Amino acid sequence: MLSGCSHLRPRPAGGSVYVTVKQTYLRDRVAAVSNRTATVENGQRLDVLEHGRRFYHVKTEKGEVGWIDEKAVATEDVFDQFKALAQTHKNDPAVASAVVRDDVNLHLRPGRVTETFYRLAEGDKLQLLERATLPKPMPAGAAPVKTADAQGTETVPAIAMEDWWLARDAKGRAGWLLSHYVDVDVPDSVAKYSEGQRIVGAYVLTTVHDDGAQQDNKDIPIYLTVLSPYTAGLAYDFDQVRVFTWNLKMHRYETAYREKNMEGYLPVTIRMSADPYGRSATAQMELPTFTYKVLAADAGAVVPDAATGMVTPGRTIEKTYRLEGNLVRRIQAAGSAPDAEAHPVVEVKKDKKGKKK
Repeated sequence: MLSGCSHLRPRPAGGSVYVTVKQTYLRDRVAAVSNRTATVENGQRLDVLEHGRRFYHVKTEKGEVGWIDEKAVATEDVFDQFKALAQTHKNDPAVASAVVRDDVNLHLRPGRVTETFYRLAEGDKLQLLERATLPKPMPAGAAPVKTADAQGTETVPAIAMEDWWLARDAKGRAGWLLSHYVDVDVPDSVAKYSEGQRIVGAYVLTTVHDDGAQQDNKDIPIYLTVLSPYTAGLAYDFDQVRVFTWNLKMHRYETAYREKNMEGYLPVTIRMSADPYGRSATAQMELPTFTYKVLAADAGAVVPDAATGMVTPGRTIEKTYRLEGNLVRRIQAAGSAPDAEAHPVVEVKKDKKGKKK
């Protein structure tokens, strides 16, 4: 049958392919009716015996033989590129920890049509390494629909964007996935205070012991969170910082510190330090300290790279704070004036009559 069908005529054997789907079957023939010869799973290596036009004839490590659709496998070249990606980023510090929201494949590069390989399962833990933002693909043949403002002037809506994260899983595998497939790893008791914002990063500053807490673990984490709007394509990573401390009398989280209206950039660094300026009774105590960067007012506009989607800010200002009990104090030299910071441009929505909504 194979020798008589030009579209299935085999090419020389050799090399390997790797399963990219969650699970599939090998079949004894390429036909509408066939028998299953083996079950194969994501990441599994298969030796290539023949290569038809759209199918591979393969053998598993157990010696099972069958045909598989080439759309369900990756070549050795793609496999090697994923290995190189993981090697390149194996020591990168994580900017946040996250949980996979649904089954999803990791991509070799940001973008929906880039090569995929590893399949992650819902609930898998990830370390987020860096963000990219790219235009969202439009359906084939579609064009932006023009609209008219209150004065009747035709306008073209802004290009829809989508965010991608380079992530590393518990096995050290790395790849890119859409941001809406992951949630930052933070307990519901903190997430419920997000007030409609996306939690971009959540970091434990310290713990306090509360025998009256309802949780089984009485050592309660104190969280620093950074948040942003649920908007893809932002030129910054977050625009709000919030610290949640624990009320030992009420046995609940409370906001100890909040800063808004900034253009902030990951990573956030956490360490223990003494107050270098000796401003308080706790100055020499080693206490939780965190640092992040914001865009300077004179840095100019930040635009994602058109090819890679990476966001690289201009001049940034480093801001450091120290947690002293339930108080958050900025560490800054006495008498020094803070640099002017950039602030996000907030779009004011108006109705057809030009009034603010």
